[in-house]
Amino acid sequence: MQKRQETEEIDTKKKYILWLILLRLIIVTSLVVSAVIIQYSTSVFLPLNPFYYLVLLFYILSFIYFIFYLWGKYLKTQVYFQIFFDLLLITALVYISGGLQGSFYFLYIFEIIAASIVLSKRSAYLTAALSAIFFGYLGVLMYRRIIPSFAPEETLEISLGLVINNIFIAWSAFFLVAFLMNYLTGSLKKTRDQLRLIQKELEVKKRLAVAGEVSAHLAHEIRNPLAAISGSVQVLKDESGLRGEQKDLMDIIVRESERVSRSIEQFLHLASPVKQVFSSLDLSAILEETIVLLQSSGELNGDFRVEGNFKSVNVRYFGNGSQFKQLFWNIIKNSLRAMPDGGTLTVDFNQEKKDRIQLKVADTGKGMTEEEKERIFEPFYSGFEDGQGIGMAVVHRIVDGYKGEIRIDSELNKGTEVVITLPLEGPGNQKVLKSVKKKKNGKNTHNRR
Repeated sequence: MQKRQETEEIDTKKKYILWLILLRLIIVTSLVVSAVIIQYSTSVFLPLNPFYYLVLLFYILSFIYFIFYLWGKYLKTQVYFQIFFDLLLITALVYISGGLQGSFYFLYIFEIIAASIVLSKRSAYLTAALSAIFFGYLGVLMYRRIIPSFAPEETLEISLGLVINNIFIAWSAFFLVAFLMNYLTGSLKKTRDQLRLIQKELEVKKRLAVAGEVSAHLAHEIRNPLAAISGSVQVLKDESGLRGEQKDLMDIIVRESERVSRSIEQFLHLASPVKQVFSSLDLSAILEETIVLLQSSGELNGDFRVEGNFKSVNVRYFGNGSQFKQLFWNIIKNSLRAMPDGGTLTVDFNQEKKDRIQLKVADTGKGMTEEEKERIFEPFYSGFEDGQGIGMAVVHRIVDGYKGEIRIDSELNKGTEVVITLPLEGPGNQKVLKSVKKKKNGKNTHNRR
């Protein structure tokens, strides 16, 4: 996934560089056409030979830039060189067109725009500064006659105040364009990132739809025979009076049947939404009940330490209790599996805003790579060897059903934090009057060591 994004960024940068080369050719060609029209529509001869030489140099450089573009390496460096040499040639055009009295200094603006789009915000301001320096020095040198005017016979005497005024206006235009372009490109980048996230969400939902079609049929076909097998084994175990190894084998069959049954239930949760019954819930109580169940099953044993404020607060919410049991169960089991040698599990409820509550589940486990973080909600993808890749897909579907948000913060060998934010306006359109409130006699930690 990360490599694909890097490839997309390189392709986008190459597209922008090609756009820059083509735009340069279009602008220069337009200037040539304008010069030809001016030359043939006036009786006064204009000394345009140096102008044509500069234009020819623009075309030659554009051809060289295109060769380097096809090479495809050091793209960022290529753009820096293109913009720098363009600024030099634009300054030459400004000089031969009359300096401060000419009008070609507007060409600097195109380079500032290109720097903002192709490079970065800082590069746009740097280009604006270089444009201001080149144009300012040119104006001062021509005013002080350190360099002569290109066409002295047509040059009008201008005052120092007019020189400063023209330079100030040009500088203001350069930096204003840089500021506006940076604002626009920042907005476009933010929009592009949002579209990318939406695209990922759509990909996950497409996979969920495919998983639903397959698992719904498969689960119904397996669940009933499995329940019959499990029930029959339990009856045989109780009536046969088995002991020792045979009894252990029967227990294994029952236990593994229950595990497969739970997996099938997850398939069904993933496959198609059941009819929901909403009511006022105490999420902290449901969470505590889930932790007790995990302790009873031996999965949350003495190797783990459980901390957080979940026992010291009442968290009222309007929703479906079974969904939240499923949500808590899957998230905490993932956290425990990420700590095979034990560790600390921290579960906190917060309310930073009045209209939403937040659940944070953090572990001190092995953490995740960038690819694992991006793919964690994909059905049938798991970061564990014996994982089925269903649990977090179910969590994502539940959170999405409540119009909430889920975020994964993780670092390799340091742990993972799952942050779920839920609006207090539940799917049943009933606003929760109470959200997160402290209990009178609560404790902040719950240890199992």
